Amino acid sequence: MPAMDPRFAETAEAALAAAKKLPGVSYADVRVSDEEHDLINLRNRELQRLSRTTSAGVGVRVLRNGAWGFAALPDPCAEVGEKVARQAAEIAAGVAIAQSSPIRMAEEEPQVGRYETPMEEDPFQVSIERRLDDLNQSLDIMRGDDFETSPIQSVSALMQWHRTKKLFMSSEGSRLEQVLTFGGAGIKLVATDDDGAVQRTWPFDYDGGLASAGYETVGKLRLNEHAGELREDALALLKAPLCPSGNTTLILDTPQLALQIHESCGHPTEADRAVGDEISLAGASFLTPDRLGRFTYGSTLVNLVADSRAPGGLGTFGWDDEGVPARITPLISRGVFVGYLSSRETAASMNLGRSAGCMRAESWNRPAIIRMLNVSLEPDPNGPSSLDELIGDTEDGIMMANNTSWSIDDLRLNFQFGCEAAWEIKKGKRTRLLRSPMYTGSTPKFWGGCDAIGNDEAFRLWGLASCGKGDPMQTIAVGHGCAPARFRDVEVGASR
Repeated sequence: MPAMDPRFAETAEAALAAAKKLPGVSYADVRVSDEEHDLINLRNRELQRLSRTTSAGVGVRVLRNGAWGFAALPDPCAEVGEKVARQAAEIAAGVAIAQSSPIRMAEEEPQVGRYETPMEEDPFQVSIERRLDDLNQSLDIMRGDDFETSPIQSVSALMQWHRTKKLFMSSEGSRLEQVLTFGGAGIKLVATDDDGAVQRTWPFDYDGGLASAGYETVGKLRLNEHAGELREDALALLKAPLCPSGNTTLILDTPQLALQIHESCGHPTEADRAVGDEISLAGASFLTPDRLGRFTYGSTLVNLVADSRAPGGLGTFGWDDEGVPARITPLISRGVFVGYLSSRETAASMNLGRSAGCMRAESWNRPAIIRMLNVSLEPDPNGPSSLDELIGDTEDGIMMANNTSWSIDDLRLNFQFGCEAAWEIKKGKRTRLLRSPMYTGSTPKFWGGCDAIGNDEAFRLWGLASCGKGDPMQTIAVGHGCAPARFRDVEVGASR
């Protein structure tokens, strides 16, 4: 593990000592971190952005007179740690005056340890020249020899890497060091005709293919192989008919299904949304506490879990940002809603028994809030071993891939997704390519229509780095794993 800055321990110890001296303080924790972010963005082989940013600071959370206070400052040192602790305590004292009942926290054993993201090759040691070459090879394939005269308007590529070194200490005795690294790459092609634009991306439009791993992630994405496929698809889409309207059987490939899981399971199982404490960015949740353990979310094939131990997941770590160890929490079991993404506070107030370990902060200068980890659809041991096998088992329907737009109501119940491309399925084979496809539904009915999920061989864990929540908004990296799945009686159509 890269060495932790010795100032981190001095800062954290000084902050805890200062907090403990103040009257009414029953708990305090400190996060000291050093963060580094690299980003490369190319368009038509021209460099659009090349950046490296760094940031270091300390954030302190204090429970005083039964209320929370949080404060943060840059440039961690012992003096700053003491100052931040006093500021957090002052804020907590002010909040306590207006708070109706004291905060309680579910019990957790104090933790001591270290965790580092496993990797084969450190991405921060890879030269800029090599990174650019890896991306430009894919761009050249997508451009082709006729780029200047073809309907292809742009080809672009993105690569990003993130690393956080952080020390967590609490008044309960926890002392945790973590070095978390993630990143990857993605490519995109846009083509136009008189009817508008079409696009194809691999594997996602926004974040690309990201994993908690090293530079080996880029090779595993096989960008050059997919670049040729994207070019062929985009040119064919310009000649393809619009997706027909009606109710049909829908198959979702894993990149699109990952986003479906994110919006219709991940966000509505956040405990703070469920109790109305967090309603920013598309609102609260239809999965209210009275439905826990008794509400039918989907078919009996549907099992969704939060797992912060999954190898390679962007929601994978040793401990969350209040010192709870990584663990697995069932959310949907055989179609029934059984669990929440929770914190120590919500676990106590909702009588959940223990925290799901979901408190995470975007940076040292933001308070930790309940966030998704790796929220995944478990594979069916008896399901098909590939997307092609699932298609072969489908008499009639449509397969959609890769998101272009989404809309969901403020309870995370009714949704609509637009996709880049779709393929008609007839007698177990892909036939026509379809343009501008979209599908819509209501979460319980949609998941209730799930009648096939791929097995372990078809399972893929994807990463999204830009999940937004909170006010002021925090973005954080999350993971979603799934195999291709089939849904019956879904309304589909064209998005234009």
